[in-house]
Amino acid sequence: MSITWIIIIAMVGAGLAAQAWVRSAHKKGSGVRVSSGLTGAQAARVVLDGEGLASVPVERVPGQLSDHYDPRSRTVRLSESTFDHPTPAAIAIATHEVGHAIQHAQASAFFRLRSAVAPAAMVAQWGWFALLMVGVLLGAVGFVWMAIAVYLIVIAFHVVTLPVEFDASRRAGQLMQRYQLVTAGEAQQTKTVLTAAASTYVVAAISSVALLLAYVLPMLGGRE
Repeated sequence: MSITWIIIIAMVGAGLAAQAWVRSAHKKGSGVRVSSGLTGAQAARVVLDGEGLASVPVERVPGQLSDHYDPRSRTVRLSESTFDHPTPAAIAIATHEVGHAIQHAQASAFFRLRSAVAPAAMVAQWGWFALLMVGVLLGAVGFVWMAIAVYLIVIAFHVVTLPVEFDASRRAGQLMQRYQLVTAGEAQQTKTVLTAAASTYVVAAISSVALLLAYVLPMLGGRE
C-alpha cells in the first residue's frame, strides 16, 4: 500500500473516531436536565444580555449539531437539540457559540483572521483539486505545484481555526460559571462535550496537512 493511501485511510479513521466521540459525548450530556432548568437558547440569551450583546439574536435552525455563530448577520444559531433542551450538552454548545459572538464584538485577532481567510479557503477547497487533476491528466508538474500552493490556504484556515475554537470553549467554561448556568457536577459533562467537539477541529487541521503530504511525498520520491 502506498504512503498516500496509508495517510488518507488514517485521517479518515481519525475523523470518524472524532465524530463518534462527539456524538457519544453529546448523547451523554443530553440525558439529564440541568439544575437551572435553562434551555440552550435561554442560557445563550442570559449570557448575551449579561455581556452587553442584547442586539445579537438567538435563532433555531434545523438538524442536530448544526449550531454556529454567523458573523455576517451577527446571529447565534442553535440546532433544535440545543435550542429547546435544558441539558449540559445544550448549555455547553450554546455558550460556546456565544463565545464566538463575544470574540466578534471584541474584535479578537484570530477571529478576524479566520473570517478574512474563510472566503478564500472555501474557493481553495475545491480549486486546488481541479488544478491537481489538470496537472495529473496533462502531466503538467506546474499545475500540481499550483494546486499545492492553493491548498496551503485551506491548511491556513484549519490552523487558524484552532485558537478561535479553543478560546470560544475557554470562554464558555468561564461564562457558565459566571452566570451559574450549571452546577460543579454538570460542568464536568459540559467540559467533556466541548473537548470532544474540539477534537474534530484538531483532526481537521492535522488531516489537511497530512493530505498535502500524501500528495507531496510521492512527488519527492516517497515509496511504499
